[in-house]
Amino acid sequence: MDLKIKALSPKLGKEIPFPAYATSGSAGMDLRACIDAPITVEPGQRVSVPTGFAIALPDPGWVALIYARSGLAVKHGIAPANCVGVVDSDYRGEIVVVLQSYAGEDYTIQPGERVAQMVITPVAQADITLVDELDETERGAGGFGSTGRS
Repeated sequence: MDLKIKALSPKLGKEIPFPAYATSGSAGMDLRACIDAPITVEPGQRVSVPTGFAIALPDPGWVALIYARSGLAVKHGIAPANCVGVVDSDYRGEIVVVLQSYAGEDYTIQPGERVAQMVITPVAQADITLVDELDETERGAGGFGSTGRS
């Protein structure tokens, strides 16, 4: 899959690395804060962190998903405010990560710091059919917790 990236900041590729996979087995590529000065996130606060680039996915069969970096979330309580960001195939604006602090103390994001990860994955668009009834299953309409605790 060919992912086209457009640098929107002159810092990208010079002071701040392009998005990249940390290892050969990484599912997500690290996204870095493309900022001029540190940003402090207070407990409960949300901040928008620019990445300095835009992408072009090849067609509607692809989506970019923005996830937390587990180390940042576990160690500092910093994660995307919307849990998972969705970048549609026809979006051409800058990738911006909205982070929220779930911790009890301030956290300062440094220029070039890895703040999220982006996974490129296939997506299916459903053909929707309105019906009067759905087929029966063993679970049926059982919702939250209906399959037990263990």
